[in-house]
Amino acid sequence: MLMIRLQRIGRKNEPQFRVVLTDHKNSTKSGKFQEILGSYNPKGGEIIFKADRINHWIREGAKASDTVHNFLLKQKIVEGKPRNVLPRKTATKKRKELKA
Repeated sequence: MLMIRLQRIGRKNEPQFRVVLTDHKNSTKSGKFQEILGSYNPKGGEIIFKADRINHWIREGAKASDTVHNFLLKQKIVEGKPRNVLPRKTATKKRKELKA
């Protein structure tokens, strides 16, 4: 299955990300991707997407990662509800025992 996801590039302490199309089995650090679909600079707040290519690949069946999906919603490239990216916090065992 094809995925649209972020691939980290840039120096240490200067993160920058590419938005790439890759197979879901490939590691993010492997460098194997089919196409560069945009970029994201968290320090500068720049988000650049190739909207026509992203829409093409989504029609072909590619899925976007949760973070990329939320970025696409902000840029109004796709429609839908935002996805929760952060894991849900659960109570520790000690707190569960104290409640019981």
